[in-house]
Amino acid sequence: MTVFTIQEVSRRSGLSEPTLRYYEEVGLLGPIARDENSGHRRYCSEDLHTLEALACLRAIRMGIEDMRTYQANRGRGHAAAAEQRDLLLRHAERIEAEIADQHARLGYLREKAALWDARARGDVAAEAEARQRLVSAVEGLRVLR
Repeated sequence: MTVFTIQEVSRRSGLSEPTLRYYEEVGLLGPIARDENSGHRRYCSEDLHTLEALACLRAIRMGIEDMRTYQANRGRGHAAAAEQRDLLLRHAERIEAEIADQHARLGYLREKAALWDARARGDVAAEAEARQRLVSAVEGLRVLR
């Protein structure tokens, strides 16, 4: 059986050593085997696979409680498929809302830049058009308040 040190697992998973320890502490992983002589953590391949999944969940900013639910559902297999789907779709909806918010911010920035570009060029007609588009962009920002 292949075993990995905490440094190797950190490098492979992209998770810091303190995060690995924390995930074990809060029950997302483990318990992790220890070296009999040194007491250092020794991770197996299955631990590494679990941590790679957790790293993906962390990358989408899933919270610890939802990670716990996800992990528990993984253990339940097909019986938890619908719950797992719903959990992931909730996060997909959150990310879609974040993307919409970012698009609103981006639209505002582009229209504001277009306004200042028209001013820099002395193009009164383009400035008026940009000002009109900016009104819509500002309305989009109000959703964010």
